[in-house]
Amino acid sequence: MTLRHMQDVDEALADAAKRYAFVLVPGLYDSGAEHWQSLWQQRHDFWHRMTQRNWMTADIEMWIGSLRRVLAPLNRPAILVGHSFGALAACCITADRTHDIAGLMLVAPAEPMRFEADHRVPDARLGVPSITVASHNDPVMSFPRARYWSDVWGSELIDIGDAGHINCEAGFGPWPYGLQALLALVDRIDAMRAPEATAPYPSSGTAATVPTGN
Repeated sequence: MTLRHMQDVDEALADAAKRYAFVLVPGLYDSGAEHWQSLWQQRHDFWHRMTQRNWMTADIEMWIGSLRRVLAPLNRPAILVGHSFGALAACCITADRTHDIAGLMLVAPAEPMRFEADHRVPDARLGVPSITVASHNDPVMSFPRARYWSDVWGSELIDIGDAGHINCEAGFGPWPYGLQALLALVDRIDAMRAPEATAPYPSSGTAATVPTGN
């Protein structure tokens, strides 16, 4: 992935927001004020964000229902950016084919079995461009399992080394590299959705180890 100047990234994402609805899907306990999801929301006013009353109970159907409520009024294809348990909900709603999901950015997805969600999380390709950003020492999903799930979903795996759960506790703040990765995903989505596009998007494969850029 070619790194770009952050001003160019910001401008390109703002332009992409004219074509896509960008939706943040937090995980268990929500994402606090210093979490990269919240900081991205502060950085750009185009973000939509899933909300709900109960963030303490890992109920996958509750997460999916809350995400449906965010997606229902949108009039553009959505790009979902899910963290941890929220990444699992993003996969589920994409596989359900009930909304126009253009692509997915799955950051530190949670292990479905850990939260008794393996019966609901799709075990097949998601059918849209996606990236899975994974860490070698994530306490919520091991890196071999992240590789397994990215292959199952047909998602490009981005290996960012030892980065914990890619959250505040792991030292992640604004996370500019994540925005770079999101823009690269947008480029793939644009190419896939363009009328002249004929080649399939990359379905899987581990990217070279990259700096966390937290």
